[in-house]
Amino acid sequence: MINQWRNWLKSQHFGRRSISTRYALIEACLIGIFSALAALLLKEGINLLGSYRLELVDRWSAIAILPLFGLIFGGLAGFLVENVSPTAAGGGIPQVKAALARYKIPLSLRVAVVKIIGTILVLGSGLTLGRRAPTVHIGAALAGELTRFVPTSPEHRRQMIAAGAAAGLAAGFNTPIAGVMFVVEELMRDISNLTLETAIVASFTGAVVSLILQSPNLKLPESIISIENLTFSPHEIPFYLLLGILAGILGAIFNRSILFSVKWNDKLKIPLFVRIGVAGLISGLIIASLPPFFRDNAGLKEFVIRGELTWQQTALAFLAHYILTILAAGSGAPGGLFAPALIMGSALGYLVGDFEGYISGSESISTFALVGMGALFTGVVRVPITAIMIVFELNANFNLVLPLMITCAVAYISAETFENGSVYQHLLSSMGIELQKENNDTQEHFLSHLTAADVMQPQVETVTPNLSMSELLELMTTSHHRGFPVVENGNIVGIITQSDLVKAETFNSDISIDEIMTRNPITVKADVSLSDVLYLLNRYQLSRLPVLQNNRLVGIITRTDIIRVEVNELKADALTKSQPAYTVYKTRSPATGKGRILVPIEEDDDFRALSKIALSIARYYQYEIEFVQVIKIAKHQDPSTIKVDKKNARHLMQNLERMGRKAKISVHTSIIVGHYRSQIILDIIKQRHINLLVMGWKQNFYGQEFVFSQLIDSLINKATCELILIRLGKNKQFYPYNINPLGSLLIPTAGGPNIEEGLKLLPAFLEVYNQEKLPPIWLTKVYPPEAKDFNSNQLYTTTKKLQNLLNTEVQSLTVCSTSVVSAVIQLAETQKSELVILGASRDSLLKQAWYGNIPEAITSKLDTTVIIIRLPS
Repeated sequence: MINQWRNWLKSQHFGRRSISTRYALIEACLIGIFSALAALLLKEGINLLGSYRLELVDRWSAIAILPLFGLIFGGLAGFLVENVSPTAAGGGIPQVKAALARYKIPLSLRVAVVKIIGTILVLGSGLTLGRRAPTVHIGAALAGELTRFVPTSPEHRRQMIAAGAAAGLAAGFNTPIAGVMFVVEELMRDISNLTLETAIVASFTGAVVSLILQSPNLKLPESIISIENLTFSPHEIPFYLLLGILAGILGAIFNRSILFSVKWNDKLKIPLFVRIGVAGLISGLIIASLPPFFRDNAGLKEFVIRGELTWQQTALAFLAHYILTILAAGSGAPGGLFAPALIMGSALGYLVGDFEGYISGSESISTFALVGMGALFTGVVRVPITAIMIVFELNANFNLVLPLMITCAVAYISAETFENGSVYQHLLSSMGIELQKENNDTQEHFLSHLTAADVMQPQVETVTPNLSMSELLELMTTSHHRGFPVVENGNIVGIITQSDLVKAETFNSDISIDEIMTRNPITVKADVSLSDVLYLLNRYQLSRLPVLQNNRLVGIITRTDIIRVEVNELKADALTKSQPAYTVYKTRSPATGKGRILVPIEEDDDFRALSKIALSIARYYQYEIEFVQVIKIAKHQDPSTIKVDKKNARHLMQNLERMGRKAKISVHTSIIVGHYRSQIILDIIKQRHINLLVMGWKQNFYGQEFVFSQLIDSLINKATCELILIRLGKNKQFYPYNINPLGSLLIPTAGGPNIEEGLKLLPAFLEVYNQEKLPPIWLTKVYPPEAKDFNSNQLYTTTKKLQNLLNTEVQSLTVCSTSVVSAVIQLAETQKSELVILGASRDSLLKQAWYGNIPEAITSKLDTTVIIIRLPS
């Protein structure tokens, strides 16, 4: 019964027909309900733990309880996040932005649960962060989990995730309009009908559920909302302009400080639970030394807005929150920046309002405090409309609208003038995610503008249900196809493939294929986008997909058809002219090598490890090395005139030059400013006659339409030289950092030319080791169970050649498995491999993209260093 339900559900997938707005709105309602319940659970958990913390402080002493609470519960939250769901770290909005930009960011029930528990532990222990940004992440994660139950298209899933984010913000602040505006203004920048409709429904539902549950702490306290002396006079406009300028500049400085703290913590290379625990300990010590009202953030915000603090206490509140938030956010603790920005904004507004009162004698401190909340929020997040709506919806006083509009607009302009981009955009950049497209807007990826009708084969070989097994086998011997749609009376009723023949329990040549065919096959309409077609092929592991129009079979799509289309697109793209670039730094050493290696370096790369490998290869082959760093600028900027900060890049290149001199290898360096990294690298390959391209590959996040990343995919497709991709191990116990006496090297082989080339490079890779103590090498080949006549002679011959070439133990191993990925991963873990070398051609990498990309799948499951070798085309 369950299997029948699953098959029916698969046959009703939304790729087959357009998404019904009715179903989408029902889904948005469910997302709003779940998001509101999650926001309530989060709030109650924080209040419970926070109240217990304050109760213990009253019973014992602040200096003993607050640091201890921060250390224990902060460390516990870090341990949970690091070991169960690392995506739950931080505020969560950068993860949601990346997921909506089609990067592979996990958004699931596990992420939501870990985020809720981690945020409760962090905020309940006293770290100065907020819970509203986590509710956005939780809402998006719950939406992502809900979309897994119903087969759908990637685009529809994006819409639902955006709706979940809107519902999370609406439930967190009880501000449904602000929830919608945040999606439109920050997360998606999309105003399509489906985006607006689902976001509105989800936000409205989340806000209504939070009201029904009568959760007052989801919004500002009644004592603040009921403030009646909120006034605005034209003579106060200059002071609101001043407030906007200060909020914009301080917001930009705050963003820089957050980014510096995050990068500094990353450089420490210490576990997450230690970082958060130490941050909690230090925060507890600082808060314990401050006045008692600092121990409750909600109460502090109320004191500031109502003007119950002196200006000295308010200034102290701003400074303390600035320092404590940077400390907590930099540690990676689950918690957001919304609440700290609002509290600091209210403090800044109070100070400006107090100054205005001192000058003019008016009493508008509460108005300035509320307007300051929106202003600094704008300076940090760069969403002025959302900021206006949050403050207005929380207070519902029209006297706030005009000063909010003036101040938030000025704050946005001054912040963007000081530093472009929101804090979330900079955090994504530090994670290696650039949301801007590298290509011109007119050069969209081919998946986005092609449909099933553009790719399908219109001539389809079909069979009837009454065809016998013997007749089908005879047809397969004469046809180059290995699967056929089954058609009856002009309607498709099933599909028969080789997989169905293998699954058949009995093999009787007289039975009809009606008994073994796959019924209710997954199909697509002719106008469905190619990205949806690819999604269905991958999700259900299909090799072919029938195309329907008006319920009639009009074509069929196979994986080969998609590869053919991509090759045609690449050929057309090859005609694109080179883009301008400008060299701002260049050094040249004597050209004494027999060849040349190109190593592009990024600031966040572990350049010492990459250069160590490159130097080993250069030493073995007597090559020179060309190190290059590309500084990317906006398309409208001129590379030859723009001023760029090249201090760090220059220092990096000078370090590489010293390493080359020490190794007695000719090293050339250059820093180039330009628009397109891939094109600059391709031009260098051509102009400098590069023999080998060595690229570092950080497997953080990448777009679903790309195999590795947009840059690396482009180089795989177009580089005319040999290419080596290096994904360094996740800690420094792996190659090339260290030698594990009990470790090994694993080389899976399929017998093709790429692994043969990898074997030629093996001595070069081993140059980093002490030649008297080389690790053992395992040469392995995985073959499927159906390969009964498998011959391992070539594997043994290659093993003997390596044994004679290298001064170490070389062993061969054959493994029978239905999954190459699982077999290689198990071998690497069993043999404690510190280096895995994989070989693949350009075409095979493209083909594997549609099958799930074997090298990428292996790399994602391993902590060890992985090297992928691609031969020139």
